[in-house]
This record gives sequence, C-alpha cells and structure tokens, in this order.
Amino acid sequence: MNGRFFVDTNLLVYSRDVSEGTKMRSGQAWLERLWDAQSGRISTQVLSEYFVTVTRKLSPGLTEGEAWSDIEALMIWRPISIDNVLLRSTRHIQQRFGFSWWDSMIVAAAQASGCTYLLTEDLQDGQSLEGLTIVDPFAHRASDFL
Repeated sequence: MNGRFFVDTNLLVYSRDVSEGTKMRSGQAWLERLWDAQSGRISTQVLSEYFVTVTRKLSPGLTEGEAWSDIEALMIWRPISIDNVLLRSTRHIQQRFGFSWWDSMIVAAAQASGCTYLLTEDLQDGQSLEGLTIVDPFAHRASDFL
C-alpha cells in the first residue's frame, strides 16, 4: 500500500523500550520500513513527548544525548508544528469524534501532513477519520503496508 504514515509517540517509544521485547522489535521493523520508503511523518508534539518519555519514564532510559540524536534523525520527516490552524483542526476533531485533546492534535497533525495512515495503538484500529486510517502498528506487520 502506498501513502504517508504519521507516527505516534508510542511507536517511537516502544522501538527503544528493551522491557517490551515484542513491541520493541515490531516498532523497529515499522521504523526501518518507513525510513527505507521515506514515507514517515511526525509532529513537534510527538518529538517532545518522545524525548520526555525515553529520558524520564523508561527503565533503563536513554540519555538526553541519545534521545536528542534520535530527534535530530527524525527531523528529516519534516515535523508539523503546532500553530493556530492546527489548533483549530484539533478542536474540530475533538468535537466531532470525542477524542482527548492530545489524540485530536495527533490526528490533526497527521491530516495536515497529508498522511493516509496514522500509526498508533491509542485509537481504534481500522477507523477512518476524514481520509485518515488508523493502523495499530502492533496488530499489523509493516511488510503488509510497505
């Protein structure tokens, strides 16, 4: 399948979480495929959440230098920034679908990035949101899509 894939924080975090062996391997496989296909997209929100989570909540966690190196590499995916247009889209999505503010912002950023798919375990797998399809990356293999 073709298209762009927006990556939620949980996929990035699990790809670095040695305590979650199966999810870590799955996350790494997805990221490798996305990298090779040059089809990954991300937001500044995701990068910020990633930095905090892997440096403060994982055990063992990454050093700030390691986390920042990951973020520097991910900048090639042209992160979407939070601005007034994205905030208005976030509010629309929150009201229409009843998602949390943060999940609504992820959906809005994915749509603003022109993505076909949103890789997250936080929303319903297979759900279609105004042209964006939710894919639980831990319920599907990357090779089925890329």
